Amino acid sequence: MRTGRPLLAAAALAVVAMAAAYVFGPGAGSSPAQSRKKQAAAAPAAACEADTRYPKRELRGVWIATTTNIDWPSRTGLSPARQRAEYVKIMDAAARRNLNAVFLQVRPASDALYKSSLEPWSQYLTGTAGKDPGWDPMPFLIEEAHKRGLEFHAWFNPYRAAYDASPAKLPADHPARQHPDWTVKYGGRLYYNPGLPAVRDHVIKVITDVVERYDVDGVHFDDYFYPYPVAGAKFDDRAAFAKYGKGKKLAGWRRDNVNTLVAQVDEAVHAAKPHVKFGISPFGIWRNKSNDPAGSATSGMSAYDTIYADARAWIRSGTVDYVLPQLYWPRGHKLADYTTLARWWGDAVEGSDVQLYIGQALYRVGSKDDRAWTKPDELASHVALNRERGQVQGDVYFSGKQLLSNPLGAMDRIVKDHYSRPALLPLMKDLDRAAPAAPARAHAAGSTVTWRPSAGARAYAVYRVPDSGKNCHTTDARNLVAIVTSPTFTAKSAGTYLVTSLDRLHNESKPTRVKINDL
Repeated sequence: MRTGRPLLAAAALAVVAMAAAYVFGPGAGSSPAQSRKKQAAAAPAAACEADTRYPKRELRGVWIATTTNIDWPSRTGLSPARQRAEYVKIMDAAARRNLNAVFLQVRPASDALYKSSLEPWSQYLTGTAGKDPGWDPMPFLIEEAHKRGLEFHAWFNPYRAAYDASPAKLPADHPARQHPDWTVKYGGRLYYNPGLPAVRDHVIKVITDVVERYDVDGVHFDDYFYPYPVAGAKFDDRAAFAKYGKGKKLAGWRRDNVNTLVAQVDEAVHAAKPHVKFGISPFGIWRNKSNDPAGSATSGMSAYDTIYADARAWIRSGTVDYVLPQLYWPRGHKLADYTTLARWWGDAVEGSDVQLYIGQALYRVGSKDDRAWTKPDELASHVALNRERGQVQGDVYFSGKQLLSNPLGAMDRIVKDHYSRPALLPLMKDLDRAAPAAPARAHAAGSTVTWRPSAGARAYAVYRVPDSGKNCHTTDARNLVAIVTSPTFTAKSAGTYLVTSLDRLHNESKPTRVKINDL
């Protein structure tokens, strides 16, 4: 261990929330979990004052949804070459906009976008569940992300078994078909029963298999735990509750089931590879103040009460490295105001070891259901607001398709206002290790700077700095001109440059100085 899209009181937010749910698919007295997640961004020397317009460390990510071919691949049946080309296009767009992380859905519904002995091939590759696409996409997906300095987070849905409620339509080796007693039919779909220990064991086995076999940087869950409400439908887990409830109330038992899975995944991931991060992107409203004095001043669906997702418990127990709440409402929304929720989540992580990023509704930009989404600068304003509060350490955008289409130029605005410089990843002390050695033998030949690779370095940060003044040039990102993944850099102007080595977690070495006298 370590330290929503909803049924709402108001019909308007119910429609918005449920639509979003369909579209979307992480000291003394502290526990080991808590002590492992202390933020490690070292304070700069007192004489060095960071420019808050250029944060040195900030997560900037994009979700890539594979379910129903939302983002990638764009449709079923594409050739491997076409699938690769589409993915590279998204990666190039992410790198061009100075993002540093991708969250790709590798398990939409107890299926696999990778070669697995535990679950069948996903239908979203070939159009037929269980059909071999002729290649294992995962190594390519990870390599192309890493090549561009992007973390690769493998996104799993833990409990969705199938989009069709009939197990007979699934491949013969599908776990839901082999273990029908694990499943519950609900709302025309098939779900694994979160109350069964065998289900938890299977989910953990699937996730551990991916962490052990592939070079992923993170494991990620979205907001789907117990299913979102469907009118007239009942999630029938009475038998499991009778067997395992142990006198608890049904709602509390269901929350305990989710909390147990989260804790077990956390343990399994870090036992397999200590550097791999684990986080969750919960529905944006934990509870409303009308339900609980500790809740937010909102009137939306309560994830705690409706889908039994208790993000506050995960934060307090330290069973996640980060939370990434989906705040898919604009500023000023009458029932779920963005500013109110961002502040609530900031308060929720305050004093904990859990990092906070915010999920942004890029897919909503340009929609007419709220006037705020017709404004090109709405999301840019969210980023500005987040930076005002120190608890928020980054943003992730849903989703890859809109990263390419750039609705209303919203991403252009974000880059212009906030992402004009690259950013290093936020550090997590509990996943920390020593920084790699500084680059050696750096020298310039014309505009090209090269250096000897450093052991343990995944990337290098390059700063162009003034020739004089305080030695504060790496305090923030105002002088950061590039993060490169090979030991070479092409300068655009003469001057003094500093190069540092970064490991996979972006622990940073001391700088090496190199001078370009003329171009």
